[in-house]
Amino acid sequence: MKRLLRVLGGLLALLIVLAIAGLTYVKLALPNVGPPPTLTIRTDSAQLARGHYLANHVAVCVDCHSTRDWTKLNGPIIAGTEGKGGETFAREMGFPGNFYSANITPASLSSWSDGEIYRAITTGVSRDGHALFPVMPYKSFAQADPADIQAIVAYVRSLKPIENKSIPAAEPDFPMNFILNTMPAKATPGHLPNPANTVAYGRYLITMASCGDCHTPVDGQGQPLPGMTMAGGRVFPLPTGTVRSANITPGETGIGAYTREAFIAKFKAYANTDVAAPAVGEDGFNSVMPWAMYSGMTEQDLGAIYDYLRTVKPVTNKVERFTPKAKLVASR
Repeated sequence: MKRLLRVLGGLLALLIVLAIAGLTYVKLALPNVGPPPTLTIRTDSAQLARGHYLANHVAVCVDCHSTRDWTKLNGPIIAGTEGKGGETFAREMGFPGNFYSANITPASLSSWSDGEIYRAITTGVSRDGHALFPVMPYKSFAQADPADIQAIVAYVRSLKPIENKSIPAAEPDFPMNFILNTMPAKATPGHLPNPANTVAYGRYLITMASCGDCHTPVDGQGQPLPGMTMAGGRVFPLPTGTVRSANITPGETGIGAYTREAFIAKFKAYANTDVAAPAVGEDGFNSVMPWAMYSGMTEQDLGAIYDYLRTVKPVTNKVERFTPKAKLVASR
């Protein structure tokens, strides 16, 4: 018996040593995506225009890296905060820790090389080598045409510098503080399709816009539910209640009843920037969807997204879009 206990004790000690070695490797040796590329990105007017369009209306980088006014419908960006960072993605919202968007204005990024910014966007690795939490959808951006990512980098460099040194450091919970280092990966860049091929072009745009991240429900570990791609129902807690993403598959409970024209019009209805966003109503309904930003997409691009969505597998999933806070409290 003593011999057996000694053997078991030795095996346990070995497992502990291996576990410590593995965690040490993950913590110190990862992420490993290679050095940033050597780039000198041009900043001509065409490049800046493309970057402005992508960063504001497709990839919507400016949405998360600015301050949104959640007292108003759809949380519009507060003018003058573009790129300053600090938006919170907290435990209360279902994240495995507290995470904060970075300041992406030149006040913060002036010391970064073009290649370091490019690497952060496409692999999720910051300038100092630490892993970024994928609330920034770098795995989607990794599939974009490098020319489009470079245009975004050029545009970000043109933002008005805003000092914002009050952004807290990320606070990943255990075991996310270890798992996080395993998430970054080398980019797998694609190519911008010919817009005439509207389905391929729409797929490209919807990938860059990371629509699937919000419109696909997840399990308790934040993993997409199998067979539910674009089926809606992902939960987003808000101060006034809980909103859920819409089903955008082409079935009866999704966008099956939408014509191409109606789909485009739905977005373009938010394009009048001269009208201030209304305050959240008495029912508390609000949405995390940055409608005003996506409304700036061209009708051609919105139409291509519609054409692609019509090819997605229809999923029957009737979504209760919003549950007021009062109803949530009463149901407990």
